[in-house]
Amino acid sequence: MPDPLPRLERSGRAHPEPAAVVLVAHGGRARSTTPADRPGLAHARMLPFARALERAGRAHRSGLGTGIAVHLLRYRLRGWNGPAMDAFRDVEWALDTLARRHPGRPVALVGHSMGGRAVLRAAGAPDVVAVCALAPWLDGTDPVGQLAGRAVVVAHGDRERMTDPAESYAYALRAREVSDRVARFDVLGDGHAMLRRARDWTGLVRGFVLGELGAGPAPEWITDAMRAPTPGGLRVPLPARRGVRPATHGRGRPGTREQ
Repeated sequence: MPDPLPRLERSGRAHPEPAAVVLVAHGGRARSTTPADRPGLAHARMLPFARALERAGRAHRSGLGTGIAVHLLRYRLRGWNGPAMDAFRDVEWALDTLARRHPGRPVALVGHSMGGRAVLRAAGAPDVVAVCALAPWLDGTDPVGQLAGRAVVVAHGDRERMTDPAESYAYALRAREVSDRVARFDVLGDGHAMLRRARDWTGLVRGFVLGELGAGPAPEWITDAMRAPTPGGLRVPLPARRGVRPATHGRGRPGTREQ
C-alpha cells in the first residue's frame, strides 16, 4: 500500500489569480499513525472558518488579483507523532504547493489545536504575513524565532480541557520577544470545540486575517491588544457579539490528549 499523501481542499469559489491566500489546518492527536483518509470532527470544525474567510474576501482586489484563495489542509496521518512532527511537515508541503500555484501572494495561516501548533511553527515560510492559532497544543518546546516580522494572534477558552491555556500564554510572552505584533485572547465561557461562542471565534479570525491581508480594516480591539505593553494584550477577554453574555465560571482542566 502506498504511503498516504497530504491534500489541499479548496473552500468556496475558485480564485485562479487571487489577491491573497489562506491555509487552514485542523486538529488531530498527539500520537497516531492512522491515515487521515476520512474527514472527522476536527476537520469539520474548521470548515466554517474557511468558508467565512473565502466569502468575506471575494471582493478583495490588489495588483496581484481578486479574491482570497482559501484551502483546508488534509493531513497524511492523524497524529503529530513526536519528533516526526507530521502535521508540521504537511503544513510545509501545503505552503510550498500554494507558493507554486500563487507566487508572491501574501499568506495567512489559521490552525486549531494540533493545527495551531503546526501553523505557528511554519510561520517563517516566505510570503506568510500572519498566523492565528486557536486553542493551540503547545508544551513549552516550540520555537518562536520564525514569528519575526509576522502578526500573531492566539486565542484560548477558559473552559479548555484538552490543551493548556497557560502554555499558549507563555508562548505568546516569548513570541513578543521577536515580534511587536502579538496578541492573545481569553474566550470566556468556551472550551476546546469552540462551539459555545462560535460566532465570536469566527469574528476574531475573520477580522484578524482580513485586516492583515489588506482586505478590510483591522478591528481596533485587536490593534489595541497588539499595542499594549507586555504582559498587556496577552490575556484580553475576547469581545462578545452584542446581546451575548459569555459565562465566566466553570474553568476546565487541561487534559493529556490533543484533539
